[in-house]
Amino acid sequence: MERNNQTVKPGTVYLVGAGPGDPGLITLRGKYLLERAEVLVYDYLASPKLLKHVPASATKIYAGKKGGTKHTHTQEEINQMLVDWALAGKMVVRLKGGDPFIFGRGGEELEELAKAGVPFEVVPGVTSATAAATYAGIPITHRAHTASVSFITGHEEPGKENSNLDWSKLATGAGTLVIYMGIKNLPMIVDNLINNGRDPQTPVAVVRWASTPEQQSVVATLETIVHKVEEAAIKPPALVIVGEVVSLRDRLDWFEKRPLFGKRIIVTRTREQASELVAALEGFGAECLEYSTIQVEPLDSYDILDEELERLNEYHWLLFSSINAVQYFFNRLYARGMDARNLKGPQVAAVGRATADFLLRYGIVADLIPTVYTAEGLAQSLLDFGVEGRNILIPRAVKAREFLPETLRGAGAQVTVVPVYRNVPPPTGKEELRAELGSGQVDMISFTSSSTVTNFLAMIDAPNQEELLRLLKGVKIAAIGPVTAKTITDNGLTVDIIPTEFTIPSMVAAMVAYYEAGGH
Repeated sequence: MERNNQTVKPGTVYLVGAGPGDPGLITLRGKYLLERAEVLVYDYLASPKLLKHVPASATKIYAGKKGGTKHTHTQEEINQMLVDWALAGKMVVRLKGGDPFIFGRGGEELEELAKAGVPFEVVPGVTSATAAATYAGIPITHRAHTASVSFITGHEEPGKENSNLDWSKLATGAGTLVIYMGIKNLPMIVDNLINNGRDPQTPVAVVRWASTPEQQSVVATLETIVHKVEEAAIKPPALVIVGEVVSLRDRLDWFEKRPLFGKRIIVTRTREQASELVAALEGFGAECLEYSTIQVEPLDSYDILDEELERLNEYHWLLFSSINAVQYFFNRLYARGMDARNLKGPQVAAVGRATADFLLRYGIVADLIPTVYTAEGLAQSLLDFGVEGRNILIPRAVKAREFLPETLRGAGAQVTVVPVYRNVPPPTGKEELRAELGSGQVDMISFTSSSTVTNFLAMIDAPNQEELLRLLKGVKIAAIGPVTAKTITDNGLTVDIIPTEFTIPSMVAAMVAYYEAGGH
């Protein structure tokens, strides 16, 4: 291919294993390549969350092939697509579920690349066989049970002539059998194993959507597994594990016993701040649905803040009531060629531990953190110090509660409120959010501020209270503190969870305790 009369050097195709479903199982090398991809071609079994690592400017092509449905692209089309993009000089990442070389047709794709003279690299992934066993609490090898394992594809049509599988050897040739894509042909697989010498009482596990919050496991014997799978309505993608090691699941099951396993929780924080809450909830087994109800934006003009920055030494206190206030205040401070040394005059207070910890990133140790992490708690702590005649600067959002400045002014302080950022509703996500709530499969919603509550209600846009209650029927509500809780109750809703300490870790702990105590 030529461009501008110069030969374009072929780009490299990186065949990357995405792992079994949990986005945290991507390799460091795989993540590195995703972050630099110019073209991404990804599969049905690759976690959508991995797309967050891909540059917004990259071309993203879904090439999923889902059993029982029409393929988005044929394998031949995918092969040609990889060749064409590479010959156009692009860095191409081909993201495949599991490991590309274990029943992933990766070898076929590379053969086409090699034939076309396209350079390539293969990055292994955690294969779904080991992931399904591990996340189901089944060690596929164990000194007391077996030292051998076979990986088998069950994706063969019944009655197929010249099968690649020799069941007479496979049935008893290895202690553990892990069968990929075997649900459709499970009756045939079971018959072949039993007819070729495998004990009908051999334990069997079937694991669906391994390593994800949707994981579902069924345990039976060869003799009863078909009935159990039908009874549980197990559909692909699922793996079948056959062998005595399956009996260890009762003692070693760890993933599905986590307190929030199977719970679907809506997180309403800004996308930039949701990671801590999401990571904590997912660590306890929850499936987090991220619907940011707030988008934080800079102001069009910082003239007011600039004036106050020039006279920082005149202030006795500088108060931060949120992480966003800290970030946007310091962004402007730095933009004006100033830094933490300019804060040597005022004492600094933070509304809570998280805000104080964030201040440390800018080299500032908070002089005051209230015992109660609310505006009320901060106000009381300052009143205890004595604020009469004190000059106080409060950087904050354009729209915010007036409790803190009004309380301090009432005690004789000179308070200057300076907007440093604004909260606006996100432009997208409304239809998806309503659809999730309408499905009846949301267990809980978490709110971390009054703004998240207000914007959430605006996003779902219920025409009346009856419709609002219908959408939230059976959905539990967690509020980070009493101020947020009051906003919720003021809108006619019930708060089920309020932590004793108004922090993200305490909120997560309260949610876990709620379900461990039998909450539904």
